[in-house]
Amino acid sequence: MSQDFAPLKNDLLLRAAWGQTVERPPMWVMRQAGRYLPEYHEAKGNRDFFECCRDPEVATEITLQPVRRFAGLIDAAIIFSDILVIPQAMGMTVEMVEKKGPHFPNPLQNPDDGQYGQVLAKNVDVAAELGYVYDAITLTRQKLEGQVPLIGFCGAPWTLFCYMVEGGGTKLFAQVKTWIYKYPEESKKLLAKIADICVDHLALQVKAGAQLVMVFDSWAGELGPSSYRQFSEPYLKQIAEKLPAKLQSLGLEKVPMTVFPRVLGTHSTLPATWVIMWLAWTGCMIPRRLSRFEATATLCSRAMLTQGYCMAPRRLSPRPWRRW
Repeated sequence: MSQDFAPLKNDLLLRAAWGQTVERPPMWVMRQAGRYLPEYHEAKGNRDFFECCRDPEVATEITLQPVRRFAGLIDAAIIFSDILVIPQAMGMTVEMVEKKGPHFPNPLQNPDDGQYGQVLAKNVDVAAELGYVYDAITLTRQKLEGQVPLIGFCGAPWTLFCYMVEGGGTKLFAQVKTWIYKYPEESKKLLAKIADICVDHLALQVKAGAQLVMVFDSWAGELGPSSYRQFSEPYLKQIAEKLPAKLQSLGLEKVPMTVFPRVLGTHSTLPATWVIMWLAWTGCMIPRRLSRFEATATLCSRAMLTQGYCMAPRRLSPRPWRRW
């Protein structure tokens, strides 16, 4: 598929991501493409969710719908896909159950159940398994005609591991917490493998046309400080360290790398390679070691809050907090 892309007309998000001065904070909505739009249901038709993801034409149309509807109000498109395409590529079955969410019919039970070994041993050809994502990204870039930049994404290793063990959404996370306490080394081996697949997936999204990449650690807040430093943070660092080298090996320029560790407290020490740390509306704090900014305004513009509070160290501001 040709990659003859139009020049970017609205680069507000990318300038803010690189820490440049911007006239206003860039705006996009975390789930801006999806079921709240009537046109989404028209495009989806009788297909299930993952069928839409696997059809580049449909995924492109759904990605573009909010850009059309809210023309001039949003500053980015995010590709219509799902974080759980990575477990699918690793050989696990994932279904999207209407009104319930994702479901794994056969989640990982323990390291001796056979499936763990198969998933760990599988040599995942990311380009072959997830080619439909990259086709959708390229087609979307073409049809955007430079209106706004396109965001690519994946799930964080810890969050994907949660789904693979729990079998879907949960309130208690009892199974995955049992895993990390009973089988810490086996958990870490799988987390490291997932992180490497994330690197390949993000790199190929950039190759296809993504201009900024984002990692969703939706369940980071389920870990306390000690567990977070063992089972989430090292694998986010693994992605942050390996992705730039992977892009360079493909002859690609670096793009802004962003992370969203949902409901994370002050115990993260993520590297500065993550140029943006997105904050949940609940009022999370930016850790001091990540705060490399000269002023609260710059800090907040790079955090790009959905809503709520941006918390900065007192030394960066005459006031300890500021609300957007």
